[in-house]
Amino acid sequence: MIPRLMTYVALAFFLAFLGILMWHIPRFDLGLVLAVTVGLVLWDVFSTSFDS
Repeated sequence: MIPRLMTYVALAFFLAFLGILMWHIPRFDLGLVLAVTVGLVLWDVFSTSFDS
């Protein structure tokens, strides 16, 4: 239970950081890189989070 909760808290902080980054540097190419990054992170979190 605690590892899954910590995973979601870390994911929330990571997404908040990327949101702040995109807010202060509003560039299209950076947005594409961040979108790919978020997609890969979400895929990793949800594919490993439900294994056990």
